[in-house]
Amino acid sequence: MKSKRILDIGCATGELAFQLAVEGAIATGIDLNKDLLDKAVLNKKHPNLNFQFGNMLELGNDFPPSQFDVVLCFGNTLVHLETIELITKMLKGSFAVLKAGGHTLLQILNYDYILAEKVTELPLIETENIRFIRKYKIEDNNPLIRFQTELELKIGKNKIANETSLLALQSIDLIRLLHKTGFRKIELFSNFKQEAFGGNHFPLVVSCRK
Repeated sequence: MKSKRILDIGCATGELAFQLAVEGAIATGIDLNKDLLDKAVLNKKHPNLNFQFGNMLELGNDFPPSQFDVVLCFGNTLVHLETIELITKMLKGSFAVLKAGGHTLLQILNYDYILAEKVTELPLIETENIRFIRKYKIEDNNPLIRFQTELELKIGKNKIANETSLLALQSIDLIRLLHKTGFRKIELFSNFKQEAFGGNHFPLVVSCRK
């Protein structure tokens, strides 16, 4: 990663971008959530690190062509774009800002499995301080899934509920869009250890090249 220019899309509080900068990369993190971005700017400081407000649909406008060696989009961020057309626009922007031979890594959930098995709830996240419940509402013939979350703060027993729509993007459609955009060497994995994709697992990690 040393001296590689890396764009982290949906950087949130900046942990990943910061770690990449510490390892020698020249990292840029973008996010639409100003509260999270402010925390990143305040808490994650490094001479090789930059954070800025940015929309993943405007990559081609926000950055010069062929600027980055690597573009990352993790945390199921991609499927917050609710149509195939918007996904295509984001991929075209990612392709445009990559250098020749540049590397794009995407991580979403495995909607092949979620739809086939009609999964309605993701594994519970629980610590001594919080309980985080994540549920899906799946409707027949609707490409969007209603993603419902409930965060319980055990101290004070406060609860924060939220719902958003996600595009249930299946692997065959994502591969087709990547090919159409011009990406090559497309590989799918079940996790960041590069284990084989397919079966009853939640992550989908995609590696591809310009």
